[in-house]
Amino acid sequence: MLSIGEFSKICGVSTKTLRYYDEIGLINPDEINIENGYRYYSIKQLKRMLFINRLKSYQFSLEDIRAIIEMEEHQGEEKLFLALHQKKREMQEKIKAYENTLKQMSEDILCLENGTSIMSYLENIQVQLVETKPMNILYKRQMMSSDDYASGYGNYFSELYEKIATEKLTLLGQPMTIYYSQEYNPVGNDTEFAIPIKEAVKGTRDLPGGLCAKSMLKGAYPELSSVYANLIEWTEKEGYELILPPYEIYITDPNQANVPENYVTEVYFPVKKK
Repeated sequence: MLSIGEFSKICGVSTKTLRYYDEIGLINPDEINIENGYRYYSIKQLKRMLFINRLKSYQFSLEDIRAIIEMEEHQGEEKLFLALHQKKREMQEKIKAYENTLKQMSEDILCLENGTSIMSYLENIQVQLVETKPMNILYKRQMMSSDDYASGYGNYFSELYEKIATEKLTLLGQPMTIYYSQEYNPVGNDTEFAIPIKEAVKGTRDLPGGLCAKSMLKGAYPELSSVYANLIEWTEKEGYELILPPYEIYITDPNQANVPENYVTEVYFPVKKK
């Protein structure tokens, strides 16, 4: 048997944490001295503690770890296999985001070294007035949290494309997203995923055409906020106002573009003169 201090030292976990793990039923002492309350762990429990540490290093929550441990052996292995794959995908997305951020930081540093403002790129974002035509769109409208967007875009567009293929509908344009919420809310934003098609079937509606302020981005999606800022400034300066929710059209399929820098996205602001 190992005292809680010895167990703590070997596993690299504080005694306070071990007591908390005991409270939530993650790992309990093998023996507690009734007279003095001292806690003791068996040598065999080292394996479980190291397993818990491993899953924590993969950023699993304690609740997820407990669920995996409590599963029967064969079920636990299957659940762990799927959970590890999901965590791996999440980490790869985070690494990709960090790489994009580091690249942007390097470009900003270079701008400063050359005596240029890091916000000067806004001047290169072009805005033009265009007349758009009405479209018949197959759509799916959802409340999307900030955590949903990365996976949600692919999932909801996949559902729409599957319906188009299953019902043999006629595709007329690129996928698009329409944003209805008037302010950003990390808990949920009213978002519509849509694809233009020819047939008027269940799940379609008309998207009206009209005058739009249009801009385009070639780059990663997080940079779209700069395009929106520029469009808002332009519409105000030129005496226009937004009359319908803005929308984006994805000219480039992210699954076919090699790097985010090659993504091409059009942003439309339906407007009228004030």
